[in-house]
Amino acid sequence: MSEPILKIRNVESFYGPIMAIRGVSLDVHPGRIVSILGANGAGKTTLMKTISGVMDPEKGKVLFEGREIQGQEPHKIVHDGVVHVPEGREVFPLLTVDENLSLGAYTRHDKAGIEDDREMVFSYFPILKERRTQEAGTLSGGQQQMLAIGRGLMGRPKVMLLDEPSLGLSPLLVQEIFEILKRLNEERNMTMMLVEQNASAALNLAHDGYVMEVGRIVMDGTAEELLKSEDIQNFYLGVQEEGPREQRRWKRRKTWR
Repeated sequence: MSEPILKIRNVESFYGPIMAIRGVSLDVHPGRIVSILGANGAGKTTLMKTISGVMDPEKGKVLFEGREIQGQEPHKIVHDGVVHVPEGREVFPLLTVDENLSLGAYTRHDKAGIEDDREMVFSYFPILKERRTQEAGTLSGGQQQMLAIGRGLMGRPKVMLLDEPSLGLSPLLVQEIFEILKRLNEERNMTMMLVEQNASAALNLAHDGYVMEVGRIVMDGTAEELLKSEDIQNFYLGVQEEGPREQRRWKRRKTWR
């Protein structure tokens, strides 16, 4: 396998005195989709914010293409090629679809390339082309999620960070959006890191996965391995377990050097 495009090494991030992520290490390889699983409060969103520069880690390193990027301003990280599509969509509601997409390209100055990418976004999300002059706040939840992803694509990401893209959407819309993410990966070799509570959808999309609990990585492997894991089946895929939750034992994960 090729060298990771994104490396997280022993990262710790805090909200005030509270440690939200505790010595997290993981790899994202080019052209692969990595899913981060975990319950609410596990530290998944904090990890995304730390990678994208919204939060600075107290300890550890975030390396993108071999360079340390922790502590950089978010716009510089976007310019380098790491684009964060945040939880809750967060489109600009009073701006049109077209204007939201233009904001996704705010670090770029190649007008022809920007227009080419706008048409690329419309090819994956045709409904956005139909509604390009409509204010984003009047779109449905699913259409706003499509717009948020499309806006991220306008930055020409080398790695796209997606935080809970299925949040609040119907099963049919979740399926549609995940199919589009799969196409982006297969057709454009798009590297993605996906935070998701819908474990089944996430692992069926991903190549690799990590499980977070109380700010730590407690399990990792290929998506296929995790889907077969009894722990994952018990706690994330709804398969009934025996005994109390406190008695579970996660398999030992590999040691990072």
